[in-house]
Amino acid sequence: MSRTRVCLGAFAGAFGVKGEAKVKTFTESEDGIARYGALESEDGRRRFALTFIRVLKPGLALVSAPEIKSREDAAALAGVKLYVDRAALPAADDGEYYVEDLVGLAAADDAGRPLGRIVAVYDFGAGGVLEIEDADGTTIMVPFSDAAVLSVDLARGVATIAAAALADGSEDGAAP
Repeated sequence: MSRTRVCLGAFAGAFGVKGEAKVKTFTESEDGIARYGALESEDGRRRFALTFIRVLKPGLALVSAPEIKSREDAAALAGVKLYVDRAALPAADDGEYYVEDLVGLAAADDAGRPLGRIVAVYDFGAGGVLEIEDADGTTIMVPFSDAAVLSVDLARGVATIAAAALADGSEDGAAP
């Protein structure tokens, strides 16, 4: 499931009057958005050599770039996703994954029954959540925890989900 580029963040608007921009970061730390060289827009037509300025709040960095010359330039970039070549990133540690590696994986329960495909990974602050969509378009949300996700096999392209996590939506299968 490995892809050649990884999305590290997205422009979130202008900040101030000098052409600085807010960037929603998908990196482990906010300064990681500027750690891997020039980033590209999704279509690959625009490149940005970001300089990290400071953290505005968790998950939101303030950056500058020579390509952003005014507040209007920064405002016009809102929503533009920022990508880096996969080769520029360090290998993920054991038990850690890049979102791009998880999206598209097949999901099955611990008895091997297909559940669908992972279509998104969210982090609302309390830990990761996998969104799994079945063939009919029905989605379920599963916590991305050791108790709920028993294994991720990138070579086979499958994530194994504990049936107990599916029964009532809790990680441990206990009633709320």
